[in-house]
Amino acid sequence: MAKQFKGLIDKMSPDRQRRVKERAAGLEVQLALHEIRKARGFTQRELARSLGISQAALSKMENQDDIQVSTLRRLLGAMGGTLELGARFDGWRVDIAEFGSSAE
Repeated sequence: MAKQFKGLIDKMSPDRQRRVKERAAGLEVQLALHEIRKARGFTQRELARSLGISQAALSKMENQDDIQVSTLRRLLGAMGGTLELGARFDGWRVDIAEFGSSAE
């Protein structure tokens, strides 16, 4: 099946291929922190070691209902990711460029 899909993509014009890739990149994926860790190929022990915390502390982070933005940023950074913050209002989305800085 994947090979057939690849064949369809290959037959598209370069412009259409670009649009398909852009749209696919915009799809939202929702994963829990432990699912992200597993998808990135880390065990709790490995990730905890790179963060300088215990495996038990990492387990607690992954399972808590509320996490500080700075902690989440650090956790995702250890897995090679970056945290992007945004808000949705009645059909539009705004990215929050700076979090925690003073604004006028």
